[in-house]
Amino acid sequence: MQDFENLKKTGWNLERVKTGVYGLDNLIQGGFPKGSITLVSGPPGGGKSIFCFQFIYEGIINNEKCLFLSLDKKSEGLIIQAKGLGFDFKEAIQQKKANFLYLNINKKFVYEKMTDEIMKGNYDRIVLDSITPLSEMPMIIRDREETSIDTSLINPDEIPKGIDIPTRRLHLRYIINILESSESTSVVTSELPVGSNMLSRDGISEFLADGVIKLSFDTTMDRRKLSIMKMRNTKHSLKSRNMIIDSGGIRLE
Repeated sequence: MQDFENLKKTGWNLERVKTGVYGLDNLIQGGFPKGSITLVSGPPGGGKSIFCFQFIYEGIINNEKCLFLSLDKKSEGLIIQAKGLGFDFKEAIQQKKANFLYLNINKKFVYEKMTDEIMKGNYDRIVLDSITPLSEMPMIIRDREETSIDTSLINPDEIPKGIDIPTRRLHLRYIINILESSESTSVVTSELPVGSNMLSRDGISEFLADGVIKLSFDTTMDRRKLSIMKMRNTKHSLKSRNMIIDSGGIRLE
């Protein structure tokens, strides 16, 4: 019993990945567990994309290879937005330390494009901003012979006949499996309507991710808040922290 308690205190001696968000690492035993997947959810304007900029920028500083997958905004716009906050990715992109890739869900083979880049890119850090559009797409599962992509991530033979499994859950499980297989440390974002009691728009992502960070507003106090709702193998508090967004990104008070 004592040994188990010691493991909890030390965070299972896991290697930690710094988040790049000022004040956050101290709350989660030094950073995200290496190889983990963390969901960052929040309302529009809550700071989700800024959180992702900081996470990727920290990776570049540490000479890690980083991938930013966007479904809501084209890469050029994201790079301009990031520079306005003090995160200039131009040099890192030129040196191939960072890659910004826009995924258009209205195009065919968007999953193949995403999967191919994740699996072949050998990335240390990956951001998927956001998971919501992918989770709401129609899904077509093809035979393995029809594609070079590893479709074993979702095996049609494992889906019981006559049972209707929600498409959304299949989407999310597929995405999480891809990220896990890459062995990168990943952050995925989810839209969250203001006042929602869920931790993601789909209501499923929070169960599949290793960690969940919720961004919110306290309109009565005119404050933005950050709460660590879940972080596997990590001792942390559930207490909400005040956060400020300025030219340096997000910082916790």
